[in-house]
Amino acid sequence: MKFYVFSADTAHAIHFVFEWLAIAIGVQVYRQQRVGQRQSGMLSPGHYGVIIGCISGAAIGNKAAFWMEYPQLLNDVSSNLNSLVSGQSIVGGLLGGLLGVEIAKAILSQTQSTGDNFVLPLMIGTVIGRVGCLLAGLNDGTYGNATSLPWGIDFGDGIERHPTQIYDMLFVLVWGAYLLRCRPILQAQAGLMFKLYLAGYLMWRLFADSIKPAPYYYFAYLSGIQLLCALALVIYLPLLVRQLSKLKLIKTAE
Repeated sequence: MKFYVFSADTAHAIHFVFEWLAIAIGVQVYRQQRVGQRQSGMLSPGHYGVIIGCISGAAIGNKAAFWMEYPQLLNDVSSNLNSLVSGQSIVGGLLGGLLGVEIAKAILSQTQSTGDNFVLPLMIGTVIGRVGCLLAGLNDGTYGNATSLPWGIDFGDGIERHPTQIYDMLFVLVWGAYLLRCRPILQAQAGLMFKLYLAGYLMWRLFADSIKPAPYYYFAYLSGIQLLCALALVIYLPLLVRQLSKLKLIKTAE
């Protein structure tokens, strides 16, 4: 399947527009959820600091994950300062945002879980962002390896590739929709739905990035994103299992 090829400048502009659309629409969905649940506004004193922590952490995580994926570009920093701010990573944004939220909550002595309301905005934002990645084609590093499957896409180099951008959209829609359907059960443990969403996405990326060309391999096998996902899962899965066991105890007691 041949895909329309944009020039590099146009592709980057399209990607930039969809990236900010994803953020803007995601924020509005999150805000509307809080209004519908009659929770305090996003700019309320306690919640404002958490939002700042989330945004700051996501921005830092975005770049840190990109540098893990492309460590060879560090040699270019001295001659091209623009490379310092180049690149994006959904995984880095998710993990950085999570860390930023937890740090902000610790500073503000806030114990209430805020994660579950992020699931729907993250689903929508990821789909919108991945549309931008798809349109950017070979000018974005999210395309897959060569494939002989009938839905392979030629992004302009004559090679039919896995449309991993579309795979990502389908995964977050299916996984997120399943969790939202289970929300009445999961809400007995605040934050559990977000933990499941994040763990599922990290496991998905461990697999999905194995069918993408990696610019650099750690331990001769793992890309930077896969290594980050694996490390995060080692830390995060025990927390998830512990909360799932609490949910099971609650259901048993009922």
